[in-house]
Amino acid sequence: MAERRGRVVTDVLVIGGGPAGIAAACTAAEAGLRVDVIDDNPTAGGQIWRGGPGGGAPAATAWLARLARSGASLHRATTVIDVMPQEGGPPAIATHAAAGVGVWQARTIVLATGTRERFLPFPGWTLPGVVGAGGLQALVKQGLDVRGRRIVIAGTGPLLLAVAELLVERGATVMAVAEQAGLLRLVRGAAAIIGHPAKLMQAARIRRAIGPVLRTGTFPLAVRREGNAVVVTLASGPSGRERRDDIPCDLFACGFGLVPNVEIARALGCELHAGGIAVDGFGATTVSGVLAAGECTGVGGVDKALVEGRIAGLVAAGRRDQAGPLLREQCRWRRFAALLDRTFVLDRRLAHLAASDTVVCRCEDVAAGRLACHRSWREAKLMTRIGMGPCQGRVCGPAAETLFGWSPDDVRPPFSPTPLGHLG
Repeated sequence: MAERRGRVVTDVLVIGGGPAGIAAACTAAEAGLRVDVIDDNPTAGGQIWRGGPGGGAPAATAWLARLARSGASLHRATTVIDVMPQEGGPPAIATHAAAGVGVWQARTIVLATGTRERFLPFPGWTLPGVVGAGGLQALVKQGLDVRGRRIVIAGTGPLLLAVAELLVERGATVMAVAEQAGLLRLVRGAAAIIGHPAKLMQAARIRRAIGPVLRTGTFPLAVRREGNAVVVTLASGPSGRERRDDIPCDLFACGFGLVPNVEIARALGCELHAGGIAVDGFGATTVSGVLAAGECTGVGGVDKALVEGRIAGLVAAGRRDQAGPLLREQCRWRRFAALLDRTFVLDRRLAHLAASDTVVCRCEDVAAGRLACHRSWREAKLMTRIGMGPCQGRVCGPAAETLFGWSPDDVRPPFSPTPLGHLG
């Protein structure tokens, strides 16, 4: 459905069409409210339910069918570009789609904006053949043929194993999965998820699928091109005594965990906590009329996203009392999210991989050496234009936070690239 110009009034506006947004939309629409869902992707499902050829998970199929029956309206390929304060209610939301700019006025806004990958700079990370782990997963789900291709995966977090499993299923040869977290920390994490048998079984299944290629306590030092091959240098072992291995491959996929998408929340004035949107047990943010659910409140997987989405949908429908029984389940998955944070905390050495000429901001071609002399994100932004390109700091912001301890503190409209002709 194409975006309409002018102002659209709705009961509930859900921003994000992943599992949390879908669950919130279904729950609120089934309670009789008018619900509109806007999502910047061409299809609903978010990153985790991006089915592509071959279809998605059974849970995705069931929830997407429920969304279609619920009466909620889905507005695809629609991005939020601005928020505008309104008296007596939540701010209006300005969006952009192929047909132009629209303005949405809702009684309740549900933020289900999900996450994106964290990329950390190291020599060679911008070369052809180096891609994000989640980005490669999305491409494969959309039909990219990886049969017979040699692939190395590195970074941290459960996503690495999920990507490796998918690649093996699609006929690729996974040369190595380099997880920066050490073996002891992973064992402790595995012991702690005994209370989540489904997660334990999933991890064991993936481990069997990818074979003996998992390397713990291992991270990428550099990448170089040799002819048509990508050569990845991996380091493992204690600081100062790392063992180094060069692995030739066709593709190198890396990602250092996930970062909650909080730009819209920040623009709305919502408080943040531990990198995500701060919410109470019922999904309420610090801004009246604005709820948040799913990975944008803290990375914890699809189960956490679904239960938080259901709670947000009930609260939006004025059925807060019915959300009570879901709080115990939500608490369980929030504890799981905290476990993930402890297990996959970044090794401090990762903040020192970039050389002085290693690009940090790809949009504006800003190298690490130009940033080291500055004291804050704002100062560096003014002097080097870091974060001022098309991605608006979505890639270099988390990288700069890891490298220099800076935290991007401003959001300026439009939040995503928008044709000037549509802003008139």
